[in-house]
Amino acid sequence: MIDRYSNPAMARIWTIENKYRKWLDVELAVCETLFERGVIPPEDFRIIKEKADFDVQRINEIELETQHDVIAFLTCVGEFVGPPARFIHEGLTSSDVLDTAFGLLLTEASDLLLEDLDKLLSVLKKRAFEFKDVVEMGRSHNIHAEPITFGLKLAVWYSEMERNRERMMQAREGVRVGKISGAVGTFANTAPEIEEAVCERLGLKSAAVSTQIIQRDRHAQFFTTLAIIGSSIEKIATQVRLLQHTEIREVEEYFSPGQKGSSAMPHKRNPISSENLSGLARVLRGNGMAAMENVALWHERDISHSSVERVIGPDSTILLDYMLGRLTRVVERLTVFPDNMKRNMAVSGNLFFSQQVMLSLIQKGLSREEAYRMVQRNAMEVWSRRGDLKEQLKSDKDVTVLLTVEEIDSLFDLGYHLKNVDVIFERVFGEK
Repeated sequence: MIDRYSNPAMARIWTIENKYRKWLDVELAVCETLFERGVIPPEDFRIIKEKADFDVQRINEIELETQHDVIAFLTCVGEFVGPPARFIHEGLTSSDVLDTAFGLLLTEASDLLLEDLDKLLSVLKKRAFEFKDVVEMGRSHNIHAEPITFGLKLAVWYSEMERNRERMMQAREGVRVGKISGAVGTFANTAPEIEEAVCERLGLKSAAVSTQIIQRDRHAQFFTTLAIIGSSIEKIATQVRLLQHTEIREVEEYFSPGQKGSSAMPHKRNPISSENLSGLARVLRGNGMAAMENVALWHERDISHSSVERVIGPDSTILLDYMLGRLTRVVERLTVFPDNMKRNMAVSGNLFFSQQVMLSLIQKGLSREEAYRMVQRNAMEVWSRRGDLKEQLKSDKDVTVLLTVEEIDSLFDLGYHLKNVDVIFERVFGEK
């Protein structure tokens, strides 16, 4: 999935080398903390600090025999360090290293995703102001409702992505946690202050309580947050796909010179990026479900979550990074057709002014039910004969008894619907 839309730095986070590097960072942080407390002699710590390293190929060779990745890793590091390696992993269980390192990896990935969100927000804001006053038909149930502007549609997307950024920050904090509490979380062979010092050294928070593992509700929050962001991406992508319908064609994904849309039909210009994004959002939601399944483990820990996280950790973060980059590109280069928006508004023969007419009749003394029936009767005539609501109302004696021709004309005013656009923009962006 790595291409021009992806950040290579995200892929590097999930390399096997970086995973082992994080494991080593955790082990060395523990050693340094123990050294400061007089547990590890100065000369031994000096050797550990200078020589501790690993070789991926050697770890793989050892793991073929041990069938245990952490033991293989520790054995390999021990070969680099020599006798002082006896102090490495002292009092720890494998999950102390794995979970704390996973917290480091997810925090790094979160920082890149937050950068992606910031870039998308910047583009959404720019284009929202660009089209703030470009009138477009608002639709509900896929049917003409009342006028909006295309800028308002973009402002809605911006506001949702702002909330997603807040969710991402909360999810980041939820997994920015480590534990050095031992086999069942009781600190039998370490001490709580060791955990606190190690986590502070690594830039993590210390879990208030843990079993053999950090509890997986934290990770469920993280991966479901990625799924929610993916769903928001799909929401925008779906809108682009709908508005790119040939019959509508209010927007279009940028179609570059030389690009091809179909192997059979040379005329095709398809919303392929938006379609890809809609599909990929399903993968993120599936991974979010897998993370929720990881919450209910047996007793103080079983290993069923581990295999899942080895897949969804890199897959979901790399995938969302890709999706955010691709959506940013779609929005940035989206071709917008204001003339087509005007054309599409004219199709319904001014029916979208029906509520203004109904409210005016109510103000003239009719009940809401009477006003609704009177306007609906005329609207149905327009639907049937493809006429114009304004002219239809002028020919209805029941209406003209209550409203003059001038009053009817005044009700068909786009400005009525758009008078608060500046107010909405100020609420969303803090500026007009």
